[in-house]
Amino acid sequence: MRYLPHTSEDIAAMLKIVGADNLDDLFSMIPEDCRRTGKLDLPESMTEWELNDFMGELSDSMAVSPEYKVFMGAGSYEHYIPASASYLLGRSEFVTSYTPYQPEMSQGTLQAIYEYQTLVARLLGMEVANASLYDGATALAEALLMAVRVTRRNKVAVSSLIHPLYRRVVQTYFEPSGYEIVELPYLENGKTDLSKLNGMDDLAAVAVQSPNFFGCIEDLKKIGEMIHEKKTLFVTSFTEPLAYGLLKNPGSQGADIACGEGQSFGIPRSFGGPALGMFASKMKYVRSMPGRLIGKTKDLDGKNGFVLTLATREQHIRREKATSNICTNNSLCALAAAIYMASVGGTGMRELARLNYDKSEYLKSELKKAGFKISFDSPTFNEFVVEFPAGFENTYKRLLEKKIVAGLPLAPYYPEFSNHYLLCATETVAKDDMDTLVREVKL
Repeated sequence: MRYLPHTSEDIAAMLKIVGADNLDDLFSMIPEDCRRTGKLDLPESMTEWELNDFMGELSDSMAVSPEYKVFMGAGSYEHYIPASASYLLGRSEFVTSYTPYQPEMSQGTLQAIYEYQTLVARLLGMEVANASLYDGATALAEALLMAVRVTRRNKVAVSSLIHPLYRRVVQTYFEPSGYEIVELPYLENGKTDLSKLNGMDDLAAVAVQSPNFFGCIEDLKKIGEMIHEKKTLFVTSFTEPLAYGLLKNPGSQGADIACGEGQSFGIPRSFGGPALGMFASKMKYVRSMPGRLIGKTKDLDGKNGFVLTLATREQHIRREKATSNICTNNSLCALAAAIYMASVGGTGMRELARLNYDKSEYLKSELKKAGFKISFDSPTFNEFVVEFPAGFENTYKRLLEKKIVAGLPLAPYYPEFSNHYLLCATETVAKDDMDTLVREVKL
């Protein structure tokens, strides 16, 4: 860390230029009764070396050290990141936090985002993708608002098996607007119950997540056909885009809008952030799409050029025509995902998805052999729900002491699922670690 302190001479010179006698004069416009006169209660200052040691001690005390074996996904997944991704992402010409406005100065960054959009559109099977949004939750909320704009209807139906935190964000978006949210229940097989849609013909959109929060794979084709019969938009959400290396993508299943979290692609968990909101739709809805879109064109010399083609935020166009006030995600996250997808490639994506599927199926089968009940018999990807005996909370704490995180308890999100845990296994989990988990939970 570098510090650039100003000397007293520097401060005096700057004050002279702005016509102030001292630093207090800079705050003279603030009423005295609004100023703080006492000293701030701050710890003693540290030298750079002391601060480095202090931060090192903090990092060593964190519960997510590499020694822990974490069997928890629930929207945030641990995957290996190719060395090429880390190296390229650190190059100075790519380290920028924003989608650039000046094409003549930013062709490299614009092209990188254009490549990201192309890769996302191919992955999701959609016609157009934007330059990314904040995260999967805001992407879903923006997708539903987009559906309201397109259809001019004020009601949406959302599966209760969409990530609970995503649904909370949707509620935050919709509550002040007066739009109505209908929640769809789930079936005993861990999939969405669509029977509540019967007789509902005034919906702007129906949103379903696959794989859903329980890890179960929804029948998107069947759901899409049912939704389209009602002249309603079909929105698919996801938390694990790697699943589409193995499963049919949303576009091929009839989705009108596909959105979700892209953290799995080259972005470490990092204590919950940053994240990446992937967003794609059919081309006919592009002018209602939130965020920004990078396009490819030709300059006067006939050379390829990249520009900010679509920016529908209120700062770019008249407020009444703005589709959203949301800004593009940190473009570095989109670039990380693009480099990851390009590094892994289509074949690698399929192999990696298969490995994730096989790992979770192995853990599922071993827990079943050990006498634990797998809650749903539907096919799953990456994660699944297990029912443990009453009082498993004590076992869970004991495992934490042994640096094993045995999944996510579902009761805080689904009160009817006490003693049910959502477990996840990606390619980063070794067979020995899974065997250890099964052995420990039996004790």
